[in-house]
Amino acid sequence: MHDLRSVKESLETFLNTNIRSYEQLHGGDINTTYLIHTSSSQLVVKLNSASAFPGMFKAEAKGLKAIEKTCSFRTPGILLTGKQEAISFLLMEYIPPGKKTDVFWKTFGKRLALLHSCTNNTYGFETGNYIGSLPQYNTPQDSIVEFYITQRIEPQIRLADKNGYTFKKISEFYRNLDQLIPEEKPALIHGDLWNGNYLTDNQGNPCLIDPAVSYMHREADIAMMTLFGGFDSLLFDTYNEVFPLEPLWEERLDIWQLYYLLVHLNLFGSGYFRSVKNIIEKYC
Repeated sequence: MHDLRSVKESLETFLNTNIRSYEQLHGGDINTTYLIHTSSSQLVVKLNSASAFPGMFKAEAKGLKAIEKTCSFRTPGILLTGKQEAISFLLMEYIPPGKKTDVFWKTFGKRLALLHSCTNNTYGFETGNYIGSLPQYNTPQDSIVEFYITQRIEPQIRLADKNGYTFKKISEFYRNLDQLIPEEKPALIHGDLWNGNYLTDNQGNPCLIDPAVSYMHREADIAMMTLFGGFDSLLFDTYNEVFPLEPLWEERLDIWQLYYLLVHLNLFGSGYFRSVKNIIEKYC
């Protein structure tokens, strides 16, 4: 846990006002997050170790701004990123919570379709970022298969091997991906869209936080959303009305879920080994 007092002076200098009070917010095991109160506003500041997670907050800020530019979802406005001695910090807008409207899931589906309609010439992103506490690589590639192998699966496979988890049939899995993944234009995706990474604002609308953005195959976002649940089926029905997914998309979700399961294997251990192994062997 990182104490806000370590960066309080820097924040007050930037804001040109005193922080009257602050309280720690719950959630997340990488960063320490506070809600701070000044005489005129409430803001959120996230802290972590500058040496353990270099560039994490700058990458997060880039991702939030990239989503904001699409005019799809509301995201927290970025005020400042910086470092005070060994502590990195990210200062941003506080979005007061609210209750979902009756059309919340329809709105979510429409906005996700709008986000995914934003495209790029190549897969990847302008900078690397993080997936949880692990580096995520975004070197541009023309081919989705090449990108998925070299920038997503292979780094996690190497890390898994170091952690004692070996997958003997991974080369066969790679060889089959060309026949499994349909060609689509790169789509801007959130990248880590589980049910803890959206908020409901005081207007009852969905907002996105904690992205791991890239221009990727859009089925990857859908795969993460369905992996752990928490999203109403109306969202996916609405999405498909606005921006239909390619045929058999549901049968491909585990191809994309492989990446997220490998991340969980490397972060949390052997409980995810069997799921990873089963997906690899299914496509060999």
